[in-house]
Amino acid sequence: MTARSGKKPTWVVDKERARKASAAETVWLFGLHAVRDALMNPARQRLRLIVTKNAADKLADAIAASGIEPEMVDPRKFNAPIDRESVHQGAALEVKPLDWGGLDAVATRADGPQGAPRLICLDRVTDPHNVGAILRSAEVLGALGVVAPARHSAPETGALAKTASGALERMPYLRVRNLADAMVSLREMGYLLLGLDGEADQTIETALEGQADRPVALVLGAEGPGLRERTKETCDQLVRIDAAGSFGSLNVSNAAAVALYASRRG
Repeated sequence: MTARSGKKPTWVVDKERARKASAAETVWLFGLHAVRDALMNPARQRLRLIVTKNAADKLADAIAASGIEPEMVDPRKFNAPIDRESVHQGAALEVKPLDWGGLDAVATRADGPQGAPRLICLDRVTDPHNVGAILRSAEVLGALGVVAPARHSAPETGALAKTASGALERMPYLRVRNLADAMVSLREMGYLLLGLDGEADQTIETALEGQADRPVALVLGAEGPGLRERTKETCDQLVRIDAAGSFGSLNVSNAAAVALYASRRG
């Protein structure tokens, strides 16, 4: 009998590498609003704060509450590792990505808004500005969270956080391994899966007639490609936004806001 090799299977090695990479991942947030909200968020792990004196004065209460020691820099030599074109307003904060738990925790949040549960699922929406705007709308219009695939979707970034205007700290943004599988799990939890498609026969309001109190997951695809075929097939129904005219279309962030609002009126 030959001795068993101590070499780990490739899939085990890949999984360990992915876990280590995730543990080492950090995000640089920038801008007074995004940095303030992250400093005030007890769930956010903060690592390094770089500020100008002017920004430090404006963030004094949040800095004091967080307990972090800021690094003061000259505004002409702002050395945070962010894009030079970023509108940082003299403040940048290095953080760990937020951990919102699993799909069950987000979809059944006890601290969620009043009314029938609403979720947004994004199919390969990669623009951080669109995702940031969707998080902001989701918070205002009472969604429990936003779900997207881990690959081919916008990760947590400074640009996303700045566009979200603080919503990233409060609105769960959960990235899952497989969106279709997550949608199936949501259906098992009682969610109705409505996929947004401009060519659909029925509107959101029509689809929800008599069942607006049901949990609903609104599924939106990237601009241009729209929903992938498997995503469409996993939806319970395809719906469209009831438009006043026959021309033009909304970008995905505007569509998400209108769809959320319409789903409350069905």
